[in-house]
Amino acid sequence: MTSTGDRNPPPQSRRVLVTGGAGFIGSHLVRLLADRGDSVTVVDDLSTGSRGNLDQRARFVHADVRDALGGVLAGESFDQIYHLAAVVGVKLVVDDPLNAIEVNVGRTSDVLRFALTAGRGGSPSKVLLTSSSEVYGKGTANPFSEDDNVVYGPTTVSRWCYGCSKAIDEYLALAYHRQHGLPTVVVRLFNTVGPGQIGDYGMVLPRFVRAALEGRAIEVYGDGTQTRCFCDVRDVVQAFPALLDQPQALGRVFNVGSDQPISIYDLATTVVRTLASASSVRLVPYAEAYAPGFEDLRDRRPDLSRIRTLIGWQSRLPLDRTIRDVAASLGATREPQRVAGGSR
Repeated sequence: MTSTGDRNPPPQSRRVLVTGGAGFIGSHLVRLLADRGDSVTVVDDLSTGSRGNLDQRARFVHADVRDALGGVLAGESFDQIYHLAAVVGVKLVVDDPLNAIEVNVGRTSDVLRFALTAGRGGSPSKVLLTSSSEVYGKGTANPFSEDDNVVYGPTTVSRWCYGCSKAIDEYLALAYHRQHGLPTVVVRLFNTVGPGQIGDYGMVLPRFVRAALEGRAIEVYGDGTQTRCFCDVRDVVQAFPALLDQPQALGRVFNVGSDQPISIYDLATTVVRTLASASSVRLVPYAEAYAPGFEDLRDRRPDLSRIRTLIGWQSRLPLDRTIRDVAASLGATREPQRVAGGSR
């Protein structure tokens, strides 16, 4: 366990803890919080995060969340805690479901227990928990509302363990709020994308962009007609502190994302067109991409009326800009190949 940075900020600074702050979404959040003048501490074991993502204004604790809370951070106080540390990405979940379950549920429990007395003077800290649209499982609602029923596949199919683990995280956060008065907010994220995201763990947009930049065929899993709503991370993180600062948000769940659907096949062709790539698009059966019997949700679109009504939040950055910024962040150093005869 290592710690760098100032552990004794000026007393007037808002003290904030971000778990998973060296990851894709966490690093954007840390930058936003530091920009508004917060004193930010990041805890990350760098299992999927990167030192290159760290904001130099933040204090960094290189450790597992449980070890950090019981070690270097024990006895410290934080006004707000943003819990983003989790196993994410379909590939990681399918490859190691046991780790996904134990990390997601165990570390959330650790954070909530820590937060009960981690505020100034031993009061509770405010906690924002990042959950996922995977909580909805394979429900058929369109769009998904926060109070909709959830439907999962059988426990013999590990594909669904991630959604179940995040649902348990939500149950924990809401139970701590009801039973102990812990001020918690849960956000369910829908396909967050943007600069700094990599495709190593099954994230679709950076995987498509990387292939387009290299002129390789873009592999679309399934038949490509499944739809998703992609929201730029720079819009998404704006919602987090706005919700945590809103008293009427406490003890509630909020969808956060775009509500403009696009098919995965059309996403691939949009990437090709935006980056003027020569890449083709190839369909790959789920059984070949993951494993036999793999199931996926046909459509996933959020109902955003709750968050819009409370804080007026909405996504603003267009998808084509996000695609170009993802390409830039992936380190494109050459002119993309021009397309002969159109992008399809």
